[in-house]
Amino acid sequence: MCEYCGCQVLETIDEVTHEHDEVVRLIGHLRRAHQKSGVAPMAEVAQEIARVLGPHTHVEEHGLFSALAGDFPDRIAALEADHRRIEAVPAEAADGTTPADPTWPDRLMEEMALLRDHILKEQDGVFPAALANLSTEEWEAVEAARAAVGGALSR
Repeated sequence: MCEYCGCQVLETIDEVTHEHDEVVRLIGHLRRAHQKSGVAPMAEVAQEIARVLGPHTHVEEHGLFSALAGDFPDRIAALEADHRRIEAVPAEAADGTTPADPTWPDRLMEEMALLRDHILKEQDGVFPAALANLSTEEWEAVEAARAAVGGALSR
């Protein structure tokens, strides 16, 4: 996705960007399942998205966001609120369950549209801001956040 500011030179940003790319790919599978396959395949894809987003969100919130919150408190609070909202609907399919709520597929698709917009906000705003503003110690804290949770994707 984003390649204009050079922030992907940093391994941490490259890794979260790779996770964004994977989530966008999975959203494409989710769209196809929504159109053709039904709720059970959607639940499987939602579980995969949640698996990627778990450690990803931790790194953002306990690394990048916490380092930027002092300079951009309202924007970071809004991004964290997005995370809570986005996590909620896929969580209804956790542990291999297929949600029985007939509104779930449409609610999930609505949250995935929010997630795509959210990814753009991070890549066009948070990542370049981090590149410009974070100190060495703050980057080390971001890397420590990643080390604490690992990642869902192997490179």
